[in-house]
Amino acid sequence: MNLLITVTEWLAQPQQWTGPAGIPARFLEHVGYSGLALLIAAAIAVPIGLLTGHTGRGGFLAASVANVARALPTIGVLMLVVLAVGIGLAPVMVALVALAVPPILVNTHEGVRGVDPQLRDAAQGMGMRGHEVLFRLELPVALPLILLGLRTAAIQVVSTATIAAYVGIGGLGRFIVDGQARRQFEMVAGGSLLVVLLAVLVAVLFYLLRRLLVAPGLRQRTPAGR
Repeated sequence: MNLLITVTEWLAQPQQWTGPAGIPARFLEHVGYSGLALLIAAAIAVPIGLLTGHTGRGGFLAASVANVARALPTIGVLMLVVLAVGIGLAPVMVALVALAVPPILVNTHEGVRGVDPQLRDAAQGMGMRGHEVLFRLELPVALPLILLGLRTAAIQVVSTATIAAYVGIGGLGRFIVDGQARRQFEMVAGGSLLVVLLAVLVAVLFYLLRRLLVAPGLRQRTPAGR
């Protein structure tokens, strides 16, 4: 109860909401790093997943690479890249992209491969070519799983982007790292709470995207809570 009161008091301080080190500025930095990492990961993983899922080739290799990437400790990847290229945004992006690629890649591949073969045969019987089958049939049917992979990756990235503070970059992780250094535990708890709230907002955003983009008949294919 005392911790809740101290966190509330910390959040209520006017100086926490102004300036380059205030909550709004750190929030935007965190969203920026997370969004950029998710965009890069999606640009890598979605095309590969669509290709391997559609052709049926390379799926095992893609899944194996994704599983290896999943096993990599994010903070370890960050430190290795820092040693290689120095402190900056690049190490953070490498670590976060490596974290985000596996769920997007696997879900995209599985979503396309899981399309009913009879639907493919019907589409080809209507005269659709390979790319038309992919974009007009397989992609819409696989969209629930693709969005699930993107949502999983986004929540993981938002939750892990606090590592940016360890290499001198901003974001909500600054409250956690600086609070630990100053032994101001209300700052640590406040920063952690803000990260949790941002993750919840991301989950809500993807729920709304699912409602907007996925046809009603396909929503039951992957439950929203998964």
